[in-house]
Amino acid sequence: MLLLGKGRLLLPVLSGCVLTLLLVNPALGASDTLEDLNLSYKAAQPLELTPKLSLQLKLHAFLLWSSVGFLMPLGVLLIRVSSNVSSAKAVRALFYCHVASQIAGVALATAGAVLSVKNFENAFDNTHQRIGLALYGLIWLQPVIGFIRPDRGVKARSVWYLAHWLLGMVVCVLGVANVYIGLHTYGERTGRSVGLWTALLTAEVSAVALVYLLQDRWNHVVRLRQEETAAVGDGRSETEPAYPANDHKEVAVMP
Repeated sequence: MLLLGKGRLLLPVLSGCVLTLLLVNPALGASDTLEDLNLSYKAAQPLELTPKLSLQLKLHAFLLWSSVGFLMPLGVLLIRVSSNVSSAKAVRALFYCHVASQIAGVALATAGAVLSVKNFENAFDNTHQRIGLALYGLIWLQPVIGFIRPDRGVKARSVWYLAHWLLGMVVCVLGVANVYIGLHTYGERTGRSVGLWTALLTAEVSAVALVYLLQDRWNHVVRLRQEETAAVGDGRSETEPAYPANDHKEVAVMP
């Protein structure tokens, strides 16, 4: 009962404190509201495109699309192809192509980040900028993990492989998602249509995802076709006679 009575007294006391603070400093809540309204009004304002700013935005989009939207997913496909190749020379060539595509992707993403920091407003008050900031850190962390690869047969190799693969997939998925968000934001702020570019990005992502899913099953499909061919060959050998057939009928002469 004592605790219940204290609880009942506590609610009016807290309410009185809050009302007192609002009465003493009414501008506190108003300033926060005005700041939020200013931010939302600023975000809703259409972007005034100058020829220079338009070129910078298009270059930024091209650099990030080429990096996280094409080169890095391409590197993932290349290294997966190498696991199904028996030739050591081909495996080495695919590995170097994987490394080259990832280095080029990191370089293009870095150029896009520098362009964004130097020329755009970076208040990080929207989803596109926040994801981009996290993405830049992950993009630079991935090659560091790649270069500290343990030798085969070491226990840490499996842990390294899982971390490298998982981080690569996160970078690709987040990167493609942020390209979509960037296109949508560009369309909203400028009033220009981005339907064609969105359709092209969707077609490319769908093609990459299809190849990624088919890579694991390709060897299985080839093996099944070989088994089917062998089974058809065995069926023909069973139905065909082991000696040439005699087309002439023998007439038995009855006495």
